[in-house]
Amino acid sequence: MSAAAADAPVVLRLSGISKHFGSLVANDAISLDLHAGEVLALLGENGAGKSTLMSILFGHYVADTGRIEVFGQPLAPGNPKAALAAGIGMVHQHFALADNLSVLDNVILGTEPLLAPFSRRAAAREKLQDVARRFGLPVVPNARTGALSPDTRVGTLSVGERQRVEILKALYRGARILILDEPTAVLTPQESEALFATLAQMVAQGLSIIFISHKLGEVLRVSHRIAVLRQGRLVAELPTAGATREQLAGAMVGRAVQAGERRPARGAQGPAVCTLAGVAAGRGRDALHDVSLELRAGEIVSIAGVSGNGQVALAELLCGTRRASAGQMLLDGQPLRPTPAWLVRHGVARIPEDRHGTGVVGDLPLWENAVAERLRGRGLARWGFVRRAAARTQARRIVEAFDVRGGGLDAPTRALSGGNMQKLILGRALLPPPGEPAPRLIVAHQPTWGLDIGAVAYVQQQLVAARDAGAAVLVISDDLDEVLLLGERIAVMHAGRLTDARPAQAWTRESIGLAMAGSLANAAPAHAAAA
Repeated sequence: MSAAAADAPVVLRLSGISKHFGSLVANDAISLDLHAGEVLALLGENGAGKSTLMSILFGHYVADTGRIEVFGQPLAPGNPKAALAAGIGMVHQHFALADNLSVLDNVILGTEPLLAPFSRRAAAREKLQDVARRFGLPVVPNARTGALSPDTRVGTLSVGERQRVEILKALYRGARILILDEPTAVLTPQESEALFATLAQMVAQGLSIIFISHKLGEVLRVSHRIAVLRQGRLVAELPTAGATREQLAGAMVGRAVQAGERRPARGAQGPAVCTLAGVAAGRGRDALHDVSLELRAGEIVSIAGVSGNGQVALAELLCGTRRASAGQMLLDGQPLRPTPAWLVRHGVARIPEDRHGTGVVGDLPLWENAVAERLRGRGLARWGFVRRAAARTQARRIVEAFDVRGGGLDAPTRALSGGNMQKLILGRALLPPPGEPAPRLIVAHQPTWGLDIGAVAYVQQQLVAARDAGAAVLVISDDLDEVLLLGERIAVMHAGRLTDARPAQAWTRESIGLAMAGSLANAAPAHAAAA
């Protein structure tokens, strides 16, 4: 923290906050201060207690022990209205905006009683524009610059613009302490840069910010001070100046962790395993339009893009849960059948985006989920009946090979942590039963979403190992760092359209960002721009 921030008054004080859910200790006697004009980064593994702590601060949970003071005054527990009145605002990763309403209507929604005789729209508009000017978040109509208008319908806005509305909503309601939960998770690089500029302006005017993120580079860039939670405890609190990625990663997981380095290419790639030519599917925001892509053996292709631009449709097409309406799809030279069982038999393995909703059946025991997608293969079932001993043996192989922890084979799968659940799904996809071939094509959709840094490294290593063993690997990710880390060729998806898959060296972060925002014509490869 800078000397100025260290000398600034304390605006928020958490003292001895503890919270239990049954036998689980979510927060264990956490004490933490936030100063005026300070950005405090909050780091921790998935399940470390960050969300619980912020939910207590915002009044969604009540702490078992401890107290909170805001600007020197005690904060009433379990009362979101009290938190708002005290000047605490929160911008969640998943926005809470009504698409059919205007910017102004979304901002003032809930600020007036339902039985008010009329809406004070003129005064609200003036107040909103004043807040926007002070904090560098323009909403006044401006046809020349394209600045956001208070009358613009939210459903027409980009993700970055929606986030701006969420921030404006908090500032309009008088927030002096702002909690940002994974604020860049769905932003392009250019939108992230704009957010960072906005944060700097807000801090310069005395606002205090709690910045929750798993991106260590961003944390080191925007924060003054860093607090690290591990297993519900505050295990580190240090100034950002002088901190390193390796130091922060080690504090998060409790052991030395190497920062991610670009995975070396395997060398010459093999033949095409899967080919898409002019493929279209679906309707609306998640539709695909004229998508062409070639996936080759021994290669990782990464697809970048803001969530909701057709990635789900592409993954479902390749896994057989959606049908194409036009175009051609080939697997090893033969037409790809849109049937999951056929695709599994022909060597297609999937790592789905939603591990809880579509990756596993949470109430089934671990061993059943471990073999669920292989029951039509040889050895695990006969005449429609599961060979229980063989299935449990295969599940045990997966648990041991992929270090799945959190209970025995008969434990309900929902009891696993996010990282261990993802390891189970990974093992199911990558480790076939004895006598069956390794997968030819791996479709990994958001393979490390929500995982801690140690689990992220493990999952990425397994995907690289599968590539080295000769599989074609498709990684679809919102995380640009992951896209650049793994992809030997990279394509970008926007509004259901896919760019050419170019060598990773032909892209810059800026050109990927332009393509993610829809400026495909301006997203020139690096070598073309240099020329």
